Amino acid sequence: MTPKPFIVGITGGSASGKTSFLKDVLSAFNEDQICLISQDNYYRTIDHIPKDQNGVYNFDVPVTINHERFAEHLNKLHAGETVETPEYGFNNPNAVPRTLTYRPTPIVVVEGLFVFHFSDVASQLDLKVYITAKNQIKLDRRLLRDQAERGLTEEIINYQWKHHVRPAYREYVKPHKDEADIVIPNNHNYKKGLDVLIAFLKTKV
Repeated sequence: MTPKPFIVGITGGSASGKTSFLKDVLSAFNEDQICLISQDNYYRTIDHIPKDQNGVYNFDVPVTINHERFAEHLNKLHAGETVETPEYGFNNPNAVPRTLTYRPTPIVVVEGLFVFHFSDVASQLDLKVYITAKNQIKLDRRLLRDQAERGLTEEIINYQWKHHVRPAYREYVKPHKDEADIVIPNNHNYKKGLDVLIAFLKTKV
């Protein structure tokens, strides 16, 4: 019988460094050993995205994520099944999404803001990893990233941070920090925490 995948959940606030951390984790394994599932590919369609008091879409709340489907796919991977899902197209009606294939590799990494918040997802995690950083550092990183990669103005970024990002972090992400098995500070770098996690995960393949 094929062993069940070892499922690792990784979360942290926006711009805490999850993406870079994940890239470094994945690079330590080959594609037959590890599979990454991102919460971002389970966003609901735009008609399910709420607007704030100023009429601005807020993507930083749990209701935006189809967590039932997310949890179902994790359950299938646990059962040794391969799963397919369309890649999230940022609600662009002209985009033709490619199909993402998730295979029940020895290690499955699940990442996203709310992977500890959704009980149907969190209950399937064998290990919980939390990436943390100071708020000002996260905001500075977000300003650099969103202006360079997403073409957003500083005004929009600061608005989202104040009205969407920070409130969501306080309510839906930070309260689950104490549930983490490993907490990795990333104010400057995460190398020591990364090395510890990789060494442990190597025992699972």
